[in-house]
Amino acid sequence: MATLYSQIAHRITQDIERDLYRPGERLPGVRQLAVQYRISISTALEACRLLENEGRLEARQRSGFFVCAHSIEKAEEPKISNPPKRPTLVKGQELALHLVKAANNPKLISFGAAVPAVQFLPYAAVNAALRHALRDHDLRVAAYQFPPGDLNLRRQIARHMIKMGCEVSPEEIVITNGCQEALVLALRALTEHGDAIAVESPTYYGLFQVLDLLGLKALEIPTHPREGMNIEALEFALEQWRVKAVIVTPNFSNPLGGCMSDERKRALVHLLRKKKIALIEDDVYGDLGFQGKRPSVARSFDASGETVIHCSSFTKTLAPGLRIGWIVAGRLQERIEYLKYVMNLAAPTASQLAVADLLEQGRYDRYLRQARHDYALAVNRMMRAIERHFPEGTRVTQPAGGFVLWVEFATHVDAEVLYEQALALNICIAPGPMFSASRKYRNFIRLNAAVPWTPKTEKALVKLAQLVAAFRE
Repeated sequence: MATLYSQIAHRITQDIERDLYRPGERLPGVRQLAVQYRISISTALEACRLLENEGRLEARQRSGFFVCAHSIEKAEEPKISNPPKRPTLVKGQELALHLVKAANNPKLISFGAAVPAVQFLPYAAVNAALRHALRDHDLRVAAYQFPPGDLNLRRQIARHMIKMGCEVSPEEIVITNGCQEALVLALRALTEHGDAIAVESPTYYGLFQVLDLLGLKALEIPTHPREGMNIEALEFALEQWRVKAVIVTPNFSNPLGGCMSDERKRALVHLLRKKKIALIEDDVYGDLGFQGKRPSVARSFDASGETVIHCSSFTKTLAPGLRIGWIVAGRLQERIEYLKYVMNLAAPTASQLAVADLLEQGRYDRYLRQARHDYALAVNRMMRAIERHFPEGTRVTQPAGGFVLWVEFATHVDAEVLYEQALALNICIAPGPMFSASRKYRNFIRLNAAVPWTPKTEKALVKLAQLVAAFRE
């Protein structure tokens, strides 16, 4: 059932389409809208924010909401991927380190690394929580929190996972140094050198670095930009190849931004349970949906915990530098705890205490309400800029969460050459071949939308568009 604010947003949209409010005109204030539609001021504000996220309204500081003067037609999105149909050894991921370093270079406009700018993060609340940890838990901060990690933090995460439709106990959770380490632990516990792992295509390049480190092969599975991994294609691949595990990001995947429906998540878990193959779930973007209820996780369809290993973190929401993630490992719990201890003894104690405090006091949920709006606005703003500035025929994804966009150009555009040309202009992008073990997607790039939107930022996009236009068939 549609929420009240979405119903009001629909009515405002109808009024715009009937020419009651023309492009560039100011909408009545939220107080007036509240009276007009007999709703609360907060509901009127949420309706306007939803329309802002959709590109129909533009908020101007201290002036209210205005009907957007430009077209809201969206660019066509990329089609479902068609990767090679055999396992591939992962090579050529050295560029990834250059991208993450670029995120810390103040001279660069960094559209490359999927790291949100500090303006999108609750740094004041995080700093306060860290000060609280140092002041009130000074002796504990100096000590290790050996695996499985701080008990209060695990309690808070277990409560948080209830919102995902997933009931786990604190004893089932192991705290990790971010989601990346959780994925490493899961693969170390499950695989041996030379094993094949099924992955989405395209998928996060950091996963390929892990596969490379462990000597594993990637079997790329066709993936739809909105619906996620094609389960029918996966089932066919599993009949052809011996696969040790499947890794998916079912909620707002990187770089596509797709979100699998509950029906497809359930079907995926059922298929892998039948095949006795582990599903490693990366849910690092799951809290960043733009509207509506928080999507479920695949682990919620695996009550026994025999099939799904759930991995996530707060690095994309609270602060990357806290390095706090977690893993729900099911039958592999004891093995995961041992591997975590061997790798680096423990996750940072101060960070664990700070995150537990933010969750317990409700600050994290309050932050997410604003963050979802901010990320939706940032993604929509960059989509509109791509539509305005890039050559005709450019395709771009239309994610319902997260903060990255996957952009497809004409086939004669070489993304790796584009990367070098852009870098010479102090602009950093992520070229498509990084997102494939087989080096596909040569005419694709990924853009991080969670950047401060300034004239300098838009000018950088214009320069990038000019570089794309300069490629000749």
